[in-house]
Amino acid sequence: MMLMDGCQGKPRTPTIHEKVCPQCGSIIELFSIDTEVACETCGFVAYNDTLSCVQWCQHARECVGEEMYRHMMAIAARQKEEAAKERERKKAEKEKKGEVA
Repeated sequence: MMLMDGCQGKPRTPTIHEKVCPQCGSIIELFSIDTEVACETCGFVAYNDTLSCVQWCQHARECVGEEMYRHMMAIAARQKEEAAKERERKKAEKEKKGEVA
């Protein structure tokens, strides 16, 4: 993967983020250049949720390449769907409890 030198949004050096695996509680190390990483303990796949520039930047395809662009956009779409389902689930729970806002 070759990133454009002039991209102001990308860090010059990849950064690392730690996430707690929701399945087993282990730490998952996710580099800023990773799109997804499997937990070394249980195999749960954690996604990089800091992919935002690819979603809005007009140069994203050129910057990350067509294949990576499609991959990152698919992950972003999946995350958006999962978030919408979770909001609906929480709303239904509140309605069931009589806490309709």
